This record gives sequence, structure tokens and C-alpha cells, in this order.
Amino acid sequence: MATKTNPLQFIQQVRAEVSKIVWPTRREVMLTTLMVFIMAALTATFFFIVDLLIRNGLQSFLNLFG
Repeated sequence: MATKTNPLQFIQQVRAEVSKIVWPTRREVMLTTLMVFIMAALTATFFFIVDLLIRNGLQSFLNLFG
């Protein structure tokens, strides 16, 4: 069972933990956002091409019997 702390100790602990946070710079946020958009576009393009190939392959296969 966890030990209970009084509200003052809790607030002090929270402030100590918050002070350890390293916030990203504006440049880091912009670069990571750009990378997310690039990777999303590449992934969408990949799946579009795969879908196109599968669809054309299935249509060709079904046209052999239809």
C-alpha cells in the first residue's frame, strides 16, 4: 500500500517533477511536425500503389473467367 502524503508535500513533489520536464524548442516542434506529414504522405502513397496493383490484378484475374 502506498504511503499517504499531505497536500503540501504532494504539491512540492509535483513542482519538482514539472521542473524536470525538458520542453522542445519551436524548431524541434516544426521539424517533427514536418516529418510526420512527410511520413503520412509516403505511407498514403505506398498503400495507394499497393491497392491499385491488387485491384488491377484481381480485375485481370476475374476477366479471364468472365
